[in-house]
Amino acid sequence: MAFFVPIWLVNCAIIFLSILATSYFYMTRNFNYWKKKNIVEKKPLPFFGNYFPCFALQTSPGDFLKDLHAEHNSVNQLGFYIFDKPCLLVRDLELVNRILVKDFNAFCDRYSGSNSDDPLGVANLFTLQNPHWKTVRTKLSPTFTSGKLKQMLQLMVKVGKDLDRYFETLKLEGEGRVIELREVVARYTTDVIATCAYGIEANCLNNPNAEFRKCGKKIFNDSYKRAFEFRSFFFTPGITKLFGMQFFERTSSEFLRKVLWDTLTQRMKNGIHRNDLIDTLIQLKNGQTEASLNDDDSFKFDGDNLTAQAAIYFTGGSETTLLTIAFTLYELALQPDIQSRLREEITSALEENGGNIDYEWVMRLPYLGMVVSETLRKYPVVPFLDRVVNTDYKIPGSDTVLEKHTPIFISVFGFHHDPEYFPDPEKYDPERFSNENKQTRPSRAYMPFGDGPHNCIGLRFALASLKLGLIKIVSKYKLFPSKDTVIPLRLNPRSFFTTMDHDLFLKVQKIDD
Repeated sequence: MAFFVPIWLVNCAIIFLSILATSYFYMTRNFNYWKKKNIVEKKPLPFFGNYFPCFALQTSPGDFLKDLHAEHNSVNQLGFYIFDKPCLLVRDLELVNRILVKDFNAFCDRYSGSNSDDPLGVANLFTLQNPHWKTVRTKLSPTFTSGKLKQMLQLMVKVGKDLDRYFETLKLEGEGRVIELREVVARYTTDVIATCAYGIEANCLNNPNAEFRKCGKKIFNDSYKRAFEFRSFFFTPGITKLFGMQFFERTSSEFLRKVLWDTLTQRMKNGIHRNDLIDTLIQLKNGQTEASLNDDDSFKFDGDNLTAQAAIYFTGGSETTLLTIAFTLYELALQPDIQSRLREEITSALEENGGNIDYEWVMRLPYLGMVVSETLRKYPVVPFLDRVVNTDYKIPGSDTVLEKHTPIFISVFGFHHDPEYFPDPEKYDPERFSNENKQTRPSRAYMPFGDGPHNCIGLRFALASLKLGLIKIVSKYKLFPSKDTVIPLRLNPRSFFTTMDHDLFLKVQKIDD
């Protein structure tokens, strides 16, 4: 008996298979790109290239690139694919140096970007491209001079006193108690940024529902939606407009916009000066800086172009500092000898300085510097650097030409955990950053704040803020792991930043006076 198949079903099958075949050939058309350039490439999968583990949220963006770095330790460069897009992972430190410093003009833009209809996303210093990036960077740099940082440190000290008072309310005398420290530190760092950037006392330490803290939670929430958006900003920026993505969450954008302009208006009306970011933005708005007078760039310091700078300052200064402090406290709780040595240095230095805390004093404590550096090595908050080739570039010492618009990635996480530069990389060991040991490895094997002209503009501000937070806690309290402490800690596969996938519960005990 013959089996009858309806003609419409046959037609549908032909159409479906045709679409599938066409899609397959289209999405795999570039999959020999790196082989043709004699660069080793990781074998891609149809449709996803090498991106599936990251796309499917099985691994974080930082771990995704770290794994590529570690799996191919015999090559200087590795070709890989994000969907059908050929990308290059650079493992050779000499080429890293050329990309970030020596040949910066050929790689002066980040590959990452935001929706062109998202004014705060495209105009902030992090995502801005040349020539506007250079203009904004030059004009914002005076915000972070040593003189202004000294004044900002005193604003931080005031927040530090609020942190002292908060810990006093927890009644940690005697045997102490288990507390969740990540949220406590988040409130501290948010208060620091609010006062130093916006000139506002956010009062997050005393009010967990403060608007600034709620804003931070919205920007950095690790929902699947935000995870997809942040992956798109850094790996597939071309689709951000298609899906109407915003770099800063919508309600947070409105909050930061309102706070900034209310503060600007009040400052200009009353002639208030605090030598902070707001003062710099007012000067730029009024064209009062020396750079403004000698510059013909079309970038206008007004409206959302100003708001974008304050927004990225809030983003970069609160979350990154919070995470570094939290990771450090975790390691100190597990490493009592390191904790004791650090406390001894801090308390001795405080006594010698008459209990006074100033910028130079904070920044010159040697062992504190080593501890912070080791935390940033083991847990680099920003786990990779991205660039895009601005003009065809011949890799020195080879015949390989990188074509214009090629995305370039450098795994900071990968270098920081490379046994060639950091033996036994999973071990937490501040001695790696003694003056003697630092001389035994290339300087660019360690890049927690990036390098070259595109390095973190607020590097010294961030270090001062996080060191002060550690001083305040470690000098007065002992830290211990508890039954609620997750050991070993788990990293969040959804987050762009290197962050814990859980709360930070530690036993905290006040030291007897």
